[in-house]
Amino acid sequence: METRKPTHVVLVSCPGLGHLIPVIELAKRFVLHHNFKVTILAVTSQTSRAETQILNSALTSSLFHFIDIPSPDITALVAQNDTVFTRLCVVMREAKIAIRSILSEITPRPSALIVDIFSTEAIPIARELNIISYVFVASHAWMLALVIYSPVLDELVEGQYVDQKEPLKIPGCKPVQPEDVIEPMLDRNDRQYKEYLAIGNGFLQSDGVLVNTWEELQREELEALREGGLLSEALNMKIPVYAVGPLVRQPELETNSSSESLVKWLDEQPSQSVVYVSFGSGGTLSSEQMRELAWGLELSEQRFLWVVRAPIEKNADAAFFTTGSSGIDEVAKYLPEGFVSRTNEVGLLVPEWAQQVTILGHRAIGGFLTHCGWGSTLESVTNGVPLIAWPLYAEQRMNAALLAEELGVAVRHRVLPIKKVVRREEIAEMVKESVKSNRVRERMKEVQQSGMKALSEGGSSYVALSKIANTIAG
Repeated sequence: METRKPTHVVLVSCPGLGHLIPVIELAKRFVLHHNFKVTILAVTSQTSRAETQILNSALTSSLFHFIDIPSPDITALVAQNDTVFTRLCVVMREAKIAIRSILSEITPRPSALIVDIFSTEAIPIARELNIISYVFVASHAWMLALVIYSPVLDELVEGQYVDQKEPLKIPGCKPVQPEDVIEPMLDRNDRQYKEYLAIGNGFLQSDGVLVNTWEELQREELEALREGGLLSEALNMKIPVYAVGPLVRQPELETNSSSESLVKWLDEQPSQSVVYVSFGSGGTLSSEQMRELAWGLELSEQRFLWVVRAPIEKNADAAFFTTGSSGIDEVAKYLPEGFVSRTNEVGLLVPEWAQQVTILGHRAIGGFLTHCGWGSTLESVTNGVPLIAWPLYAEQRMNAALLAEELGVAVRHRVLPIKKVVRREEIAEMVKESVKSNRVRERMKEVQQSGMKALSEGGSSYVALSKIANTIAG
C-alpha cells in the first residue's frame, strides 16, 4: 500500500517578533497536531537580540524547515520619514520575487500558503501556482474587522478619522473611538494609509482568514465576519474566518549569567509582588516620559522589573528597525538622579531585552505594564497576569480599549500617552491598582482559563484548526 506523503504548508512572515512568533507557534501546531510538513519563509531584519534568539531557535528546529530571507534593500523606495508600517509593506512587496522563486521550486507543490497581513500581495502567486491561500492575523478579530472595513470607511467618512465626533461604526461589531484607530488611520494623507487600504482589500482575495483569538473571547466580531454576519454581508465577503488562538511561545530559558541572575532575583520576591515593565522589542518613550515612569514606579512603592532602553524623542516605534545596544550605565543617564541607588532593593533594571515568557510565568509577577502588542497581551493572559495598558503604536490603542473597557483585565491611563505625558502620580496609582485589584485579577483568571480551554483538545480553537487542516489536506 502506497504511503501518503505529508501535507506541506508554507507560512510567510514579515520582520518583527509580533508576526514571527505567532507564525512559528502556528507552524508547531500544524506539525504536532496534524502531522503536516511546514516551511516558514521569514523576511527578517535581524536588528535585535530578541529576534536573533528566535531566529537561531527556528533555524535549528527539527519540527519545521525555516528559510531566512534577508530583508531587501528598500532605501531607494522609501523616504527618510516613512513609518515602520510603510517600510514593512515595501519590504514584503520587494520580497515577492524571493517568495515566488522558493514556492516555484518546491516539489511537489505545497498544499497551502499562509501569509501574514503584510504579505497579502503574495496571494496572487498562490493562485498562479494553484495553491490554496490563507491570511493569518496575529492580532484579534476586532482589529481584523476594522482593517477589512476601512476601504468602506474611506468612502463614507470625510476628513481625518481622529477629528470625528462620533465613533466609527463597523457592522455587527463594537464601534471604534476615533482616538483608538490603527496607526495608519491617524493621517489619511500619509503614504502608510494607502498601503493600509490595500491590505484591507487583499484579505478578500484569500481562501480564508485565521485569527489569533478564540471564539469565547470575541464571539460578536467573529459572527459579524462570517457568512450571514452583518459585516460579511456589507462587504459581500464569502471567505471563512477561523479563531485559532491564543498562540503564544513557550518559555526558553537562556543559560547565561544575566538570565540566571534575573530568575534568581525573582525567586527572592514574594508571590505576585513584582510589576513587570516592558514596551516590546521595538517600543520607546521620550526622555520626559521615561523620567515620569521612573518616578511613578518609585512612588508606587511596588517591586518592579523594568526592561529599559534609551529614549527616542519622536517615534514610539523608532527602535523597530534599529539594533539595541544600550547598557544600564548608558540608560541610567536618562533616569532621575539617584533612582538606581534608591530603588536597588525593590527594583531590577534589565537593558534592552529580557525573556518575557519566562518572566510572566514566574509566581513573583503581579502585574504587567505593557505597550499592548497582541503577542505580549496573550502571553500575559495565558499566565493570568493583570495588565497596565500603555499603547504606543500599530493597533495597540484598540487593544487597550478592548482589554480595559470590554474584558476588564487591564487598568489604563486617563489620557492616551501619545497625546500627553502621563505623570508620575497617575502611574503610581495604576501600578498599585494592577497588583492589588482582586477584581482585575479574578477577571484575568477567567479569561486565562477560557483561552486554555479553547486550545485544548476539543476546544473551539483546536476544532477550528482541525477544520483548516482537513480542508488543506483535501
